[in-house]
Amino acid sequence: MIWKTAGKIMDSKWQAFLEDAGAVFEDGTVIHFGNPQREIRIGTSGGILCDLSHRGLILAEGDDAMTFLQGQLTNDIAQVNSHRAQLSGYCTPQGRLLAVFRIFLRNHVFHMELPRSLLEPTLERLRKYVLMSRVRLEYGGECLVRIGYAAPEGDAELAEALPAAPPSQPFETLETDDFMVLRLPGPVPRFVIYGQSPAMEKLWTLLDVRAAPVGRQVWDRLDILAGLPDIEPQTVEAFLPQAVNLDLLDGVSFKKGCYTGQEIVARLHYRGKVKRRMRRVHVQADTPPPPGTPILGRNRQAAGSIVLAAPSPEGGCDALAVLANDQINAPLCLKADGEPALDILQLPYALPEE
Repeated sequence: MIWKTAGKIMDSKWQAFLEDAGAVFEDGTVIHFGNPQREIRIGTSGGILCDLSHRGLILAEGDDAMTFLQGQLTNDIAQVNSHRAQLSGYCTPQGRLLAVFRIFLRNHVFHMELPRSLLEPTLERLRKYVLMSRVRLEYGGECLVRIGYAAPEGDAELAEALPAAPPSQPFETLETDDFMVLRLPGPVPRFVIYGQSPAMEKLWTLLDVRAAPVGRQVWDRLDILAGLPDIEPQTVEAFLPQAVNLDLLDGVSFKKGCYTGQEIVARLHYRGKVKRRMRRVHVQADTPPPPGTPILGRNRQAAGSIVLAAPSPEGGCDALAVLANDQINAPLCLKADGEPALDILQLPYALPEE
């Protein structure tokens, strides 16, 4: 099945389906299903279902699509196929990240997922460089419904709902007639599932028997626990790929040819010293600090900034934050009075000694 594109944020039938299920919307995003505190308390102990309409899609197709993207993105797009997705960054010529994509391929079309809030400026910028290339860049729009599913027994439960077993490793994909399934890293089996509204309504109903519908902040926390970075409007051009650990997550290829920002990114890899790295932190605050919130360290000097934050079932907020390496042993906080305080936690992958 070939998915067609359209310009709307959300399929109207899918939105009506979610509203019937109790979804509460804010600016086109499902923020909860009637009991946000209960949803947060589920944590990783039970199954969850999340609408991902706050994520956008850019589609790239045409004879030159791979060549074009190879010259724009940090990763080797040639490694993406019908069974393998990837993380990749999109940089300025100065090597600063404009976006982080999760990319998969279906029917010879590259699907590049990013926050919906960055969809329009990112697509507009990419189109400036198409020139004579035989590539068409379009909004994914309402052509695909996107849901997140995570559960301790997610592999077995999803296998019962799909015509084939789900992917077993992070960033592997499964393609069926109705669905595209992408496995993400996380503390429990975790998947993003793409499809058109009628099939997705049936799948949601099947999974809803054992999983609780939740708002986006619960899903954001799973990205935080996995150490997966994102760029939001507040952090555009704030970070180099290495600062958000994209090089540690197989999101940067140092063997491919040139791409926008490659000289800066490669120089830091081969000859420089990475002075800032993304770390997982706990913030002693009731409300998640927005992306880009400054973090203060020793003598209340600038120590870093928030990448992503979400409420924690244990109270306070879990977050990803880019921190200066020479500040990680200092008392960290968000305000000059020392509150709220931040505690550094472990990521699920090792950081190099730098």
